[in-house]
Amino acid sequence: MKSTMRTIRPAWLIVVTVVLAVLGWVGTVLSSRASMALPVLPLSSLITMGLIVVVCWILGLKVRRWRDGKRDKELDPLLAARTVVLAQACAYAGAVLFGWHLGILLNQVPTISMRADLGIVWQLLAMMAGGLCMVATGVVVERFCKLPPDDTELGAEPKEKRETHGKEGYA
Repeated sequence: MKSTMRTIRPAWLIVVTVVLAVLGWVGTVLSSRASMALPVLPLSSLITMGLIVVVCWILGLKVRRWRDGKRDKELDPLLAARTVVLAQACAYAGAVLFGWHLGILLNQVPTISMRADLGIVWQLLAMMAGGLCMVATGVVVERFCKLPPDDTELGAEPKEKRETHGKEGYA
């Protein structure tokens, strides 16, 4: 029995973003009723997000180089599988972070004109940008790990195209 991984589905990324935006909005309403600070991640978390993105790119480029024919060394299949999983986790984590901070920002839009200090708004926008970078990195690196279709032998008839319905082969 051959098991295949599913690719990232953009619709699921959108669903995660919308659900977390609603939860972020509700969390902001509840925290403001309790006179608590806004539930925003500190800017230092951008460092962690950046490190995850960099590691994901490094591993993805290594797999892509091997896939594209630079095969001086053997590629560890476990490394390739872990790279795909990291890319998918990066995309979904980015959707969570983007959605959460989007919900908080939507809650704060009516009060922006009354704020003397817009530092929290810039912090929300920075966190949302970090989430988008994570989503983009996850989607692109996952594409790096896809295997090209099988080549046909000389004189052989081309294989018929098969529908995968979200199931792809990975390096």
